[in-house]
Amino acid sequence: MTKKSFNQNIKFEKDLASTFEPDFTYNNRPINRFDTSKKDNTQNILSKTEKLLELKKQIFSIENCNLKNNSKNLILGNGNIDSPIMIIGETPGAEDDISGLAFQGEVGKLLKKMLAAINIDIKNIYLTYSVNFRPHEDRKPTAQEIKRYSIFLKKHISIISPKIIVLMGSTAMESITGLNSKISNERGNWKEIIIKDETYPLMITFNPSYLIRFPENKKFSWEDLKKIRQKINELNIKI
Repeated sequence: MTKKSFNQNIKFEKDLASTFEPDFTYNNRPINRFDTSKKDNTQNILSKTEKLLELKKQIFSIENCNLKNNSKNLILGNGNIDSPIMIIGETPGAEDDISGLAFQGEVGKLLKKMLAAINIDIKNIYLTYSVNFRPHEDRKPTAQEIKRYSIFLKKHISIISPKIIVLMGSTAMESITGLNSKISNERGNWKEIIIKDETYPLMITFNPSYLIRFPENKKFSWEDLKKIRQKINELNIKI
């Protein structure tokens, strides 16, 4: 089968710039003739689900937190928990807080277009935020708040265990890397983060909500997206 050339996505490029139970299968071996890979995968997903529920309990048990006290819902994450790609945004918005899901509304629609531009269905991605509660009046979280929730976020990453992490926005960048410089100075270059002896490649880029306010920067996000697609191909990731 011949893979589609990435250069065939010219239309997507223009659109983005302008808008922005396990089954057994036989194999040939005389011993261990059944392939239990699907069963193993199901068990892995069940294990992740249990760990995520425990993580949610830990986050919800936080005390004396203005973010928690002024929010309707705890937004942990949604999407494919077995995805090789984990996207981490900044903080939940009003529609997220109501629904209990990440990347809703116009922000989610734009993210869906951005991923489609590199031939990725948003349903195949795992989505979360660096802070799990919506800040009152959508203010930026304080450095103390970011640091407090980064502990849970790093546990979150270890549970999902993605092949690639995409950090969208300065809050996500600060939460994972500790950097508090301008995101325009850090975006577009591959970095690495080590969590529990595991190394994860990560890309820093603009958050969709920022691109809605400043659409002139979509051209930079497109460059970042192409690098993400290239890394996916290099690592032979199926997504």
